[in-house]
Amino acid sequence: MKKENLKSSTEAFEKALTQSNTTHYCLHLYISGTTLKSIRAIEMIKHICEDYLPERYTLEVIDIYQQPELVKQAQIFATPTLIKTLPLPLQRIIGDMSQTEKIMVGLDIVPKND
Repeated sequence: MKKENLKSSTEAFEKALTQSNTTHYCLHLYISGTTLKSIRAIEMIKHICEDYLPERYTLEVIDIYQQPELVKQAQIFATPTLIKTLPLPLQRIIGDMSQTEKIMVGLDIVPKND
């Protein structure tokens, strides 16, 4: 790799790192009542957000039994479903949020390894 490309890559990485430390995340977690999966998903996503996005996130927990009109609007097919609306691009993650590494990649908290 040429020295110029290496410097450019390093600058791009440092810029992305700086931006990632100031980016505010807007998350919506759709759950279905107070099932164990729902409770676990809430606990896991709160844990991830507090550890990796302290004071840089908004988490809205939506119980589809309490707000069924939002299911169709948000195109929810399974619960728990986490939707990241900001920063773009929009991302959807389905499951109990127990796979921390996959959640962090899905939320773009850590870069995806190819």
